[in-house]
Amino acid sequence: MIENGRHNVLGVLVNAVDYEAVTSRIIAAAISQQGLAVSALAVHGIMTGLLNAQQRYRLNCLDLVVPDGQPVRWALEWLHGIHLSNRVYGPRLMLSVCAHAAQLGLPIFFYGSTDEVLEKLCARLRKEFADLLIVGAQSSKFRCLSVAEKDALTTDIRNSGARVVFVGLGCPRQEVWAYEFRDQLSIPIVAVGAAFPFLAGKLPQAPEWMQASGLEWLFRLASEPVRLWKRYLCLNSLFLLCLLVQVLGRQFDTAGQHPGTDLLYG
Repeated sequence: MIENGRHNVLGVLVNAVDYEAVTSRIIAAAISQQGLAVSALAVHGIMTGLLNAQQRYRLNCLDLVVPDGQPVRWALEWLHGIHLSNRVYGPRLMLSVCAHAAQLGLPIFFYGSTDEVLEKLCARLRKEFADLLIVGAQSSKFRCLSVAEKDALTTDIRNSGARVVFVGLGCPRQEVWAYEFRDQLSIPIVAVGAAFPFLAGKLPQAPEWMQASGLEWLFRLASEPVRLWKRYLCLNSLFLLCLLVQVLGRQFDTAGQHPGTDLLYG
């Protein structure tokens, strides 16, 4: 198990951890019913923190920001000399937590995506983990939540008896959600990006060799060029440029700016 602190990657504090360490922290918090906000962050997430001071503040207030993307894992090595044998990929992390939750009888809740995706996701997980207790699944409203809606959602999750909440709203909405709900729910919140549609079979995943080589972005760009071209071609290039600047000695601010009253997306 590897857990080697938090380290500045373009102003975002990333935890140098492996699957075992993250899963252990999540399960321990679920058992003790303690708040724990976790995000599996790739390049896009790092860049939202770099370019938006309020989002950087939120990210650095989360309990665990794990290197979902291979380039983020490599950045930890290039900048801080920390070698991790693998990234902490959101879909695989989710399966790891579900496996342990099934063994220990810890109920789970899903929030985000669409009703169709959630239905397929729950069916797959129940088939894979016969003892898994899924006590709730609510789809995204794809807009800001009102105060009343936020309170109602908090009540629904509490009343469900869930001990872990997985959030699949996409970056940066899911990190805002985790930041906002952490203390209200007092259980682990795990933001896992596209894990919901991936595991539901609605989005294709890149072959293993592309994932290991850091080319997953190319596969996803080919799959969804209209939606993703700006993210991958522009943000990835800027990420590499800023990473070079930090390698050469520039330190990026980690403080950010307090967001005040958040617009909570749901």
